[in-house]
Amino acid sequence: MIHEVDEVLKKLLSGGALAGTGVEIAFEAPTRDWAARRNAPTIDAYLYDIREDIKRRESGSSEVRDERGVVLRRRLPPRWFRLSYLVTAWTKRPQDEHRMLAAVLATLVPHELLRPEELTGSLAALGLTVPLTVAGNLDTRSSAEVWSALGGELKPSVDVVVTVPIPSYPEYDAGPPVEELGVRVRATGDTLADSAERYRPRRPAGAVVEADQAARK
Repeated sequence: MIHEVDEVLKKLLSGGALAGTGVEIAFEAPTRDWAARRNAPTIDAYLYDIREDIKRRESGSSEVRDERGVVLRRRLPPRWFRLSYLVTAWTKRPQDEHRMLAAVLATLVPHELLRPEELTGSLAALGLTVPLTVAGNLDTRSSAEVWSALGGELKPSVDVVVTVPIPSYPEYDAGPPVEELGVRVRATGDTLADSAERYRPRRPAGAVVEADQAARK
């Protein structure tokens, strides 16, 4: 699932305001050694934090129906996880990096919600809309903490958070539809054979009404 989010981000960052610029898209940890090896303008989206969005957790199960409305399968609701990316721009001049970050904002801000057709693989197969937050004030690590852990110098960055669903358990098949219900009445002292004579299947409500009307005639 995470690699599919990487693919979605790469597609988004390669288009929009950055289309045709030749800027490379990377997903590396922006350490000093990595930065020293950069020869071309690069946008780096470093995945630095993964945590569940507890507010989105649901209970119960949902039903998968066919075109007639018959329940085929049941599935538990997915668990939602926030994938936090530190997006940075790398060139020889700070002014160029600022322009690249502005292009990142202009490209990602319109994509507040990612529709299933904008996703890929198993993420798209779920048929759910995926939120994308750009430079939001979310409960994630601060950029200063990330730079400190990487051993690099603090530089301008954009926090991008993609909240993705991950299935909790596989779907399970529903039982066959019940076509007829019956009620068996057994009085005290009756045998099993006696109670069998009192067995009457429960018919649909409409059939009962028709039978009553026929009896009155």
